[in-house]
Amino acid sequence: MTEKHYGDSSGFGFKNKASTQTNKISVKTSSKSQEEETDSDNSSSFSSKDIETLKKAGHIASQVVSYAKSIIKPGMPLLEIAEKIEAKIHELGAKPAFPVNLSINETAAHSTPSYNDESLASGLLKVDVGVHISGFIADTAISIDLENSEENKKLIDAASKALNKAVSHFSLSSTLNSIGSTIEKEIKSLGFQPIANLSGHSIEPYNLHSGITIPNIENSSTFEISQGLYAIEPFTTNGLGSVRDGKPSGIYHLEKAGSVRDSFAREVLEFIAEEYQTLPFCSRWIHKKFGSRGLLALRQIESAGLLHHYPQLIEKGNGKVAQAEHTILLTDKEKIITTQ
Repeated sequence: MTEKHYGDSSGFGFKNKASTQTNKISVKTSSKSQEEETDSDNSSSFSSKDIETLKKAGHIASQVVSYAKSIIKPGMPLLEIAEKIEAKIHELGAKPAFPVNLSINETAAHSTPSYNDESLASGLLKVDVGVHISGFIADTAISIDLENSEENKKLIDAASKALNKAVSHFSLSSTLNSIGSTIEKEIKSLGFQPIANLSGHSIEPYNLHSGITIPNIENSSTFEISQGLYAIEPFTTNGLGSVRDGKPSGIYHLEKAGSVRDSFAREVLEFIAEEYQTLPFCSRWIHKKFGSRGLLALRQIESAGLLHHYPQLIEKGNGKVAQAEHTILLTDKEKIITTQ
């Protein structure tokens, strides 16, 4: 799941899990900028058990992507696609790290069906899948041409080739600038634009966007990659090369400490903190658990300022967008593409 890049630091900085204490949610955030991050903050010491868990999460994500490719057809309800993909994640022994994103054409990211959604699969469809096992995350995405369009196929090919080039280049001490430059040059050489304000990201347990932004364009940053877990996700477009905020997506994450007055809304808040911690979740999941009352409670929690509500991300020129993504684990000994 992508990050919209607003500046030199990530818009997401959680360093700790959320916890519940006397109906209150405790969430700690980091104010460090990307350039202030150190090896001890970002990387680290994954145990052999951690690495095996990350590999397992990545393998499940890869299986889920293959499953998605096998079931998605033009005209299929997006709600059916999302529910089948998320059910497959559970069936394989993991949990969704975020609601499956199903974004069509000029919608680049952050689009998931509501509980009563009637939208149908069409056009250039991005399928962004997150998997976690006990907070250890795999993040991957593919794009599917559902209208037999040569332009769509070329956009998908450009995203895939840029991803492959970036993954090959990605290593300890690679600079952010060199990664972004690699992606940008490959996409432009194929006649398209990278989306400049969408980016990859570092990942920590229960923390999808943990502080380092992996650019899709040259950005002059000499910041060097250290050991850790990262998602690389190029976006290609035949539009202007940037995104704007669209309508609310129904995707949220728990953002800060607080409580709400209504007892049922507190119950929903406690469930969110326990079940999702600081990982993204969606209104569809809340409706499945609590029914229509859960949606009313969700609005109360959002009104209390405790949630971040992601907007859909729309290409500014209404150009079509393709996406490709893998998760990479860098240790002092090896580079593991966990989602391959």
